[in-house]
Amino acid sequence: MTSRYAIYYAPDAASDLWRFGTGWLGRDPLSGVALPHPALDDLDADFIATATESPRHYGFHATLKAPFALAEGTYAAHLVHALGDFASHQTPFPAPPLELTRLGDFLALTLSEPDERMAALAEACTRQFDRFRAPPSEAELEKRRAAGLSARQEELLAKWGYPYVMEAFRFHLSLTGRLSPADLDRTETALRQVVAPLCVAPLPVGSVCLYWQKDRTTPFTLIRRFAFGQGGD
Repeated sequence: MTSRYAIYYAPDAASDLWRFGTGWLGRDPLSGVALPHPALDDLDADFIATATESPRHYGFHATLKAPFALAEGTYAAHLVHALGDFASHQTPFPAPPLELTRLGDFLALTLSEPDERMAALAEACTRQFDRFRAPPSEAELEKRRAAGLSARQEELLAKWGYPYVMEAFRFHLSLTGRLSPADLDRTETALRQVVAPLCVAPLPVGSVCLYWQKDRTTPFTLIRRFAFGQGGD
């Protein structure tokens, strides 16, 4: 099987954050519709399209359970039921406001300070849905290792199929792929004023989303949102 699922945080589809993120990346993962990139000083549309190619493929999101193929003997219906039950037992909470951050050589919106509730949500998703995850291929493992992992991240990769979990987790909504230092500088400068209004209020966390990828070349789509305290809609 080449299809994959992922459990993500995604802002409410009616929110300013969602409208910004999907417009900036150039695709709405809920509808699958391509969107026009915004016009920003010093950044033309072709540059933005190239800079956002990688996060556009995955859809605007923050990872809670990284993409995985279904384990043998598990089915999508089981995953949907389990995620709905999980969400029904969660309580909405406000996370700290966002901020624009350089994470190595890419830009993302991160939480302005650590949040135990967000870390706990990510850990619960990692643990509780691992039974649905098929072991990654050697090629997938080598792709992760190419980023340069610490000894601890290598342990996490071996155990959970993803190196940025547990204490290595950092909530982030990716805005670009890897950029050169000069392109990072000008993109950060152009975005800082644009995202400022999105970085004032606490971030509402009241649902988790199931994203799906038909095959490894097809972009991820948001196929179901599960509201906390009431299962999926």
